[in-house]
Amino acid sequence: MPTMRYVILQRQHELEFVEMPSDYAYQLSALNLRLNKEIDKLTAPGKPRLPIAIAECDSLDLLQESMSILNGLEYINELEQSFASLNESEYPLIALLTEIRALQAQLEQWYEEEGQ
Repeated sequence: MPTMRYVILQRQHELEFVEMPSDYAYQLSALNLRLNKEIDKLTAPGKPRLPIAIAECDSLDLLQESMSILNGLEYINELEQSFASLNESEYPLIALLTEIRALQAQLEQWYEEEGQ
């Protein structure tokens, strides 16, 4: 059974929990911090509202039925779509998309290998 880690994200007053393969959790946290640092430089309308990574942990037991754990690949896919849909002309959006897509490709390969 693969070892998973959980990245805890805060979006305003709500928490999100993203389950990641342990080898990639730090990458998600680092990517999230970079995106939050760069998001204000984007000039396109409809910029995504990003949560901020606030913690990582090895195990997670949710005690509220209203909370759920997000699959890491699904989270990255949604993140990629939200940035790919931007019509940005002033800021080199491709650099951010490249970072998102690199982690996306690594996760796709990881899930593919684990599924075999």
